[in-house]
Amino acid sequence: MKVLWKSVVFCFLFVCIPFTNVSQAAEKNEELVEFAKKYIGVPYLFGGSTPLGFDCSGFLYFVYKQFDIELPRTSADQYKVGIPVKKEELIPGDLVFFENTYKSGISHSGIYIGDNKFISATSSKGIAIASLDNSYWGPKFVTGKRIPELQTFIDVSSDHPAFKAIISLAKEEIILGFNNNEFRPDSPVTRGQAAAIINRIFKFSTTTTTSFKDVSPSSTFAKDIAAIKYAGIINGFPDGTFRPNEQMTRAQMAAIVSRAFKIKLNEDAIAVSSSYKDVASSYWAYKDIMLLKLIDQTTVYQTELFRATDRATRADYAAAIYNAKNYKK
Repeated sequence: MKVLWKSVVFCFLFVCIPFTNVSQAAEKNEELVEFAKKYIGVPYLFGGSTPLGFDCSGFLYFVYKQFDIELPRTSADQYKVGIPVKKEELIPGDLVFFENTYKSGISHSGIYIGDNKFISATSSKGIAIASLDNSYWGPKFVTGKRIPELQTFIDVSSDHPAFKAIISLAKEEIILGFNNNEFRPDSPVTRGQAAAIINRIFKFSTTTTTSFKDVSPSSTFAKDIAAIKYAGIINGFPDGTFRPNEQMTRAQMAAIVSRAFKIKLNEDAIAVSSSYKDVASSYWAYKDIMLLKLIDQTTVYQTELFRATDRATRADYAAAIYNAKNYKK
């Protein structure tokens, strides 16, 4: 299925990038690079996007299309998609962009192939490989861009219980990764991050960024926290604080997801379902916790214990969000 790319708003909250050992996505990156190399020597043709002749953006359009990824047709428009990647963090398959070549602004694009080199359609040599540091291209390099469909994480293997959830949400730019190619699945999620991720899905809005006395209107998640507050999804504490940097427990996570997605399950379904051994039916978040188990598509919540007071990890939250988002009533 073709993937149509929208403009990406770069968000450092969970900034993304690559899975583990010889994952399918990593293999796809290498296959794409090897496929591109087959066309070395094909002549340059302005407006060309076939093996008879390529211009720079036409070459990228053609190569990625063979891997069911449809890029925009011009370099300027290709520059608007994907997730920004620094030069030192490029991996094979990333897009690379240059400015002020035959015209001002973004005017050339290529495919990074590793070893500080890229392949592109040039007017002088046709499809050719060059160094990012050569005297012509070096000063004109602007940035790299990573296409989420080719994204991997070095610390999330394909047999991780939350693998499907993490990759799916990363492709949708809902929960991303870090600039060192990690997702950090076992790292905690803060209340501020939780609010921002929820709001990235629902896009709640409010006219104010004022919400809690410990959330500055200019702080990173101020708009998200205010929007989520007024939507009634995440509440503060009795002392009027929100504590955006406080880590979220798994029980709090269950309650937040339940409120946000408003999934209603039949009471009988909850009653007959096998409960967690460590969650009593009288526990304040019992129904919310059971909801996570009943809608689980990842196996993350198919366990004997729930560990309600443990901190919620990024993998936990990704699985919960993925399950709720894809639940079919």
